Amino acid sequence: MFDSLSLPFTIDQLKVLGILLAVLTLLVWGRWRYDLVAFAALVAAVIIGAVPEDQAFVGFGHPATLIIALVLVVSYGLSSSGAVDFIARHLTKAGRSVPMHIAIMSSVGGVLSGFMNNVGALALLMPVDFNAARKAKRSPALTLMPLSFATILGGLVTLIGTPPNIIVSTYRASELGAPFKMFDFTPVGVVCAAAGIAFVALVGWRLIPSGAGRVDSSDEAFKLNDYIAELTVEEKSPFLEKQLVEVEKISEQSDITLLNVIRGNSRLQRHAGWIKLQEGDVLLVEAPAQTLDDFAAEHKLAYVDHDHQREKIKGANLDLVEAVVRPGSRMEGRTSHSLSLVDNYGIWLIGIQREGRKIQTRVRRTPVAVGDVLLLLGPKQRTNAFIDEMGMLPLAERGLEVKDTGKAVLAAGLFAAAIAASSFSIIYLPVALALVCVLYVLFGIVPLKQIYETIEWPVVVLIGSLIPIGAALEQSGASKILAQGIVDVSQGLPPWAVLTILMALTMTLSDVLNNTATALVAAPISVEVARSLGVSPDPFLMAVAVAASCAFLTPIGHKNNTLIMGPGGYRFGDYWRMGLPLEIIVVAVGVPMILMVWPL
Repeated sequence: MFDSLSLPFTIDQLKVLGILLAVLTLLVWGRWRYDLVAFAALVAAVIIGAVPEDQAFVGFGHPATLIIALVLVVSYGLSSSGAVDFIARHLTKAGRSVPMHIAIMSSVGGVLSGFMNNVGALALLMPVDFNAARKAKRSPALTLMPLSFATILGGLVTLIGTPPNIIVSTYRASELGAPFKMFDFTPVGVVCAAAGIAFVALVGWRLIPSGAGRVDSSDEAFKLNDYIAELTVEEKSPFLEKQLVEVEKISEQSDITLLNVIRGNSRLQRHAGWIKLQEGDVLLVEAPAQTLDDFAAEHKLAYVDHDHQREKIKGANLDLVEAVVRPGSRMEGRTSHSLSLVDNYGIWLIGIQREGRKIQTRVRRTPVAVGDVLLLLGPKQRTNAFIDEMGMLPLAERGLEVKDTGKAVLAAGLFAAAIAASSFSIIYLPVALALVCVLYVLFGIVPLKQIYETIEWPVVVLIGSLIPIGAALEQSGASKILAQGIVDVSQGLPPWAVLTILMALTMTLSDVLNNTATALVAAPISVEVARSLGVSPDPFLMAVAVAASCAFLTPIGHKNNTLIMGPGGYRFGDYWRMGLPLEIIVVAVGVPMILMVWPL
């Protein structure tokens, strides 16, 4: 019956493509977490018969999944030992010009991200960059985006630098009998990274909008964008019995924006300026951290709104600390209220800074998102411990020295030995990385109780779920039809032009999708395109690896871009100004290098 209708796809192919289209749509929509979307898609694919039952969970034991998980543990070990910290901070100094600072920081970030998780590399360098910006009295917005882009570019250089490289390598092993090796990516990756870093250091940073991070024309102002915070009217506050209109005027004079006044469980009407404030009323305000603290002290406003919490604050030596919510943080999606921060940790969430979306609910009941900057109040030691436990990133350096240089040298040495053994085919890469993880635990570099916390489980679930779907895409023949469509559209063009088109399409897809998902979808299609053209698949696989990692147009294309959005004060539309020319440069430099190193 279906043959008579001349459908271009079989029923099995339509099932796989339908599941894949649903995944891509939901990932772009961003309403639900990508790991939930991917796992639900896998379950649905098994139920409708698109993925065989006995193949449902093979992705969780796939070498790509294991390597990515092990790299995360090794990255944490290198970081916690102080090895990377020591290198990063001793190669960076304040007082340099912006181009020179960006060039050095970006080079350090690029090198680090070639051998460790690039989100981890950026997290280590962000406090250093903030400290340099404070000393130079300029906005961090000028340097954070170049640093993020540089750490993304650095991942192109080695097999373990970024998940797309690992995925493409393992796919090559299944299709061509041998994976890409550790440094097969290096010739193309180094040239692309060098060209990209030169661009962001010399030209790119000048394309960042002047409004980002509230940078004035003289670059003298350094401040993060305003926090949404809550202040409670106390018994001795001069605001007590003042009319709302008076309080609003006083707030404006202090550069404080009064957003709402909450009494009990309801908001007071803003237009009813005659209403007088009462003890316990909560002011929802927008203000920079220091202005907020000064305003609260001057007008005797409390950061907490319950008597038992006030008692905890009295006499305590408290500090305000800023921290960024990293991808995979235990704070992601949770609220201060649900965690009972005050009762369980002795920490108060004072304010949230979020770019792109306005916070309408009370701060303590607002779910925290990746990239949010949290303003925390508590004893310094306890606050720092809480930030570490929750997997967040403090926006201030905690000291420049490495306390245990022996562990730093040992961690770096073990890792270097494993990479060397794998590069010379002495030991299989996943086994080499697993051995490093075991030795890190035995030598106390990574505490055993933290080893599972270092793995970003949503990424593991994403990869493990999408690998069987990607395999079904190929086995059903759907990838061959999609590849033929690309060949047909580019009919008459030489293979290098088709390679360029594939690279541009993959890069565009990666700007709105997780780069891992992009690589899993694009790798099978790239091999089929090469086979349709009768050329080697290697340059097409390498093009997918480079393009899937280079997501510079949006803050959602790569976790590093999401991480800097709040601290840098960037808007969604700020990224493409530097990102678009950078992507063009990567394609312009990458295609000739790919064809030179991996001939058609």
